[in-house]
Amino acid sequence: MKEIIITAAQQGQRLDKFLGKYMNEAPKGFLYKMLRKKRIKYNGKKAEGNEILAAGDCLTLYLSEETIASFHHQKEAQMEAGDLAVIFENQDVLAVNKPAGLLSHPEKKADRDTLSDRLLAYLARTGAYDAKQGDGFVPALCNRLDRNTSGIVLAGKTLAGVQALNASIRSRSCKKEYFALVLGRVLQKGAISLKLEKDEKTNQVFSSQKGKETLTKYYPVKVGRDFTLLRIELVTGKTHQIRAHMKEMGHPLAGDPKYGVKAVNRNLAEQFGLNRQFLHAAQITFGEETGVLAPLRGKRLQAPLPRDLQRVLQGLDLQIDFPT
Repeated sequence: MKEIIITAAQQGQRLDKFLGKYMNEAPKGFLYKMLRKKRIKYNGKKAEGNEILAAGDCLTLYLSEETIASFHHQKEAQMEAGDLAVIFENQDVLAVNKPAGLLSHPEKKADRDTLSDRLLAYLARTGAYDAKQGDGFVPALCNRLDRNTSGIVLAGKTLAGVQALNASIRSRSCKKEYFALVLGRVLQKGAISLKLEKDEKTNQVFSSQKGKETLTKYYPVKVGRDFTLLRIELVTGKTHQIRAHMKEMGHPLAGDPKYGVKAVNRNLAEQFGLNRQFLHAAQITFGEETGVLAPLRGKRLQAPLPRDLQRVLQGLDLQIDFPT
């Protein structure tokens, strides 16, 4: 048997969500079965799993120590992970600048140096995260970027920080803006709304009535002879959304290996060394945030434009006045 007293840092989450983090190797079916059989009790009573935890609540697990240990695996910080480029940080949240070429999350067990690994390593070095505490919470990224997209990613250092950032993103209180270089001349601002579906075999998305509704707004910043630099507002946030939308418009991203034009990409690689899609999460602007996010109310966070993208703009005479 084990008793867990909920701390102030753990409160505010559903009981089943907490159990899923605390025994993160346990199948969901097992956890709900234990709740039904009263092998897991909430303040001495039968629990449904949808209760919202408060500081001081007591969870009693009528399970052997061996069973709990077999299902409880706290993610260790990979201290050999690379550096983290921090844009903003306080006690609950931080914003970082992800370089191109870095995965946001591991895709397979062999992936060791991802952005989430760098986050945990950084927080472990600064004393903000200790896997040995065993409280079931792991600091987490709250949005993600494709491997070869650079720019701002938000993360929560505390449970309250994760919940607040996720709520802000869901409610669209924070505005996420990108710079994208696209093929062709785009002379007017506009928006594109499509239902997108993902093909798991090819890891590409396509327009489909079975898909999820997506919305992207775009604004021309500089128009060249063959390319246009766009500022893009990501209203919804689905896999490859901007890349797929630009292709559907007939203006695929420069350098995009999945949705772009191979001959154009080859020329850009030869002329300017561009070996990835020209897409950069440039800034996030927060709205009327309250609570944990109050320090970010009205604040704009910016990620400098990477050198490889600066080089392309200079070569095409499309330079812009943006932090570099």
